Amino acid sequence: MSTNLAEINEKIKSASEWTMLLRNEIGKVVVGQKYLVDRLLTGILANGHVLLEGVPGLAKTLAVKTMASAMQAKFSRIQFTPDLLPADIIGTLIYNQQKGEFLTQKGPIFANIVLADEINRAPAKVQSALLEAMQERQVTIGGETYKLPEPFLVLATQNPIDQEGTYTLPEAQVDRFMLKLKIGYPEKGEERMILDLMARTKVTEDVNAIISPDQIMKARAVVDEIYLDDKIKDYIVDIIFATREPEKYGLPELKNMIEFGASPRATIALTLASKAHAFLEGRGYVVPQDIKDMALDVMRHRVIVSYEAEAEGINSEDVVTKVLNKIAVP
Repeated sequence: MSTNLAEINEKIKSASEWTMLLRNEIGKVVVGQKYLVDRLLTGILANGHVLLEGVPGLAKTLAVKTMASAMQAKFSRIQFTPDLLPADIIGTLIYNQQKGEFLTQKGPIFANIVLADEINRAPAKVQSALLEAMQERQVTIGGETYKLPEPFLVLATQNPIDQEGTYTLPEAQVDRFMLKLKIGYPEKGEERMILDLMARTKVTEDVNAIISPDQIMKARAVVDEIYLDDKIKDYIVDIIFATREPEKYGLPELKNMIEFGASPRATIALTLASKAHAFLEGRGYVVPQDIKDMALDVMRHRVIVSYEAEAEGINSEDVVTKVLNKIAVP
């Protein structure tokens, strides 16, 4: 792997031209939400699935649909409901009476970008149908394994779990998402722009397809080349380990607050997400601020707090923030 920063920076400049064009296309339909758009781009570049959480009406689904429209890629949307079955997602075998044999009917999971809308409105057995697809990039139908297309990305939306008709996602399912984003309300000025753009009976959503899957794969190859210093690697590992053994990092007050620390998958996800963040910033190397910018999105769903912490109103974001403030920056 080349550590020639000038060479990597030149590759990034060439490979990242489409990112600004993509942002502009999305901006035609989605007002504001810069954080959301940037993190969706990070997920695409880092080959990681993204979970979006927020109350209804914050343009989560619209942002994902618009991004998919701006890419020359196969897109499918799965609306999760309580009566959905695993076969509705991955596909099933259908018996053909004329031929006297079973034929494979592939489900909507066979796409480049899959929008799993309101994923927590379906029971656990349906959510678990996504596990193999998200981790292995393949599905098994009737004992036969089928590879999913590349690139393959699951972008899921969920409502806050205290809303009626929602199911809590299993930890194993949530851990498959590289990033979990908390989407908030727009600013007052953005809300006024939304009113001007969207408050009409017919809303135009004309978005041009300006990027191909090949461009995404080439950009990912450049992301892999982004330089990561040994001190930055140690910094990432220290952050993860501080959630498992907080007393060893001068955080004894967190020992009884954490039920489960971040897994090794968090280490990998934080590294890849930080590289993708550096790519979007036009840099051929990762700096500590990249780690800090991505840490909450990577770890908020991987650090499980104890009942004691919940009783005191402490959540996983509070824990991660305390860790980031404590670990020395290289």
